[in-house]
Amino acid sequence: MALSAMTTISAQDAKTPEMSPGELVRVTVANEVAAANHPEILHMFRSHRKTPKGSQTRLYVETKDALAAMLIAINDQPLTAQQQKAETDHLAWLVNTPDQLRKKHAREKEDKERTLRIVKALPDAFRYEYAGTETGAPGLGEAGNPLVKLKFTSNLAYSPPTRVEQVLEGMQGDLLIDTRARRIAKIDGTLFREVTFGWGIIGHLDKGGHFLVKQGDLELGDGAWGITELSLNVTGKILLFKSLNMVSDETLSDFRKMPENLTFAQAVEMLKAEQDRLAHQHSSGPASSGAADRSAEDSAVIQRNCLLTIQEASSMRFRRRRSRRFPVPLPAFSRCLASAPGRLPGDARGPEGSSRPPAG
Repeated sequence: MALSAMTTISAQDAKTPEMSPGELVRVTVANEVAAANHPEILHMFRSHRKTPKGSQTRLYVETKDALAAMLIAINDQPLTAQQQKAETDHLAWLVNTPDQLRKKHAREKEDKERTLRIVKALPDAFRYEYAGTETGAPGLGEAGNPLVKLKFTSNLAYSPPTRVEQVLEGMQGDLLIDTRARRIAKIDGTLFREVTFGWGIIGHLDKGGHFLVKQGDLELGDGAWGITELSLNVTGKILLFKSLNMVSDETLSDFRKMPENLTFAQAVEMLKAEQDRLAHQHSSGPASSGAADRSAEDSAVIQRNCLLTIQEASSMRFRRRRSRRFPVPLPAFSRCLASAPGRLPGDARGPEGSSRPPAG
């Protein structure tokens, strides 16, 4: 889900009046939609995704153009030189092919819109009842905040407006809401019956399918939230004959705030730099891992300051576009990154090959 921006309806300091569980969901969903529609904060993060075929680790950087992503490990082993080249060639192709980058951005926008349709349908698609409380923890709401658990069941009176929301008709499960932040901390749903599309001609999802999404405060000091865990186990058929089998568990971690208006090309340079750092760290062996970690921390500060400096100069150049006082070409950005002893971690390939919904 696109639930990863700052909340815009704060209730942390307010005394919450008693409300029905359905009204609590409605207020929380309004907050989620507001956050998704104002994705002002960009992040770099790491994804580790397991499937029955193995695992893949990727680095991601959110940008104003599209989501930049790079595969960095397969089954917890670093890529070969040939695999690394394939990753960098793919990213270079996107940077140098504006039409493809625009198409990638359009696909991500469509994914985000579909996700928001599901989120917006939550208040009407289900009936809710209180089912206890929990306490927020890292990656699940805001640490220490009270979480209200709601049990949800299908609302028989609900009529999905499109096929996107139709999957909700056969679902039941639990919802965790951070009552101070007014954000969804977890949604855990199971298909209690088969769900068909187009009278079964377009396809169907099998009974027993399950999905789980967790999100929480990223603890970066700015109130930003992000998805931290995704689990999907859904089977079915498409067009009667083609089997559908989506089974994966994904964790998202190591979030870092990025400068505003970061471009896709700049994100690619960051990913390439991180790839080099990881390759050097692997070749140095376990004995130097502590030094490498310290180097990475130092590098993070250097590069973040470097990015902010370049971005500030670029902004000034825009405001004084008739002057050539602040030229900041991409090669200068690359040299700035190369000046650091280590590299910032990131992740890369965009929606292709990743189950992560677009950050909001």
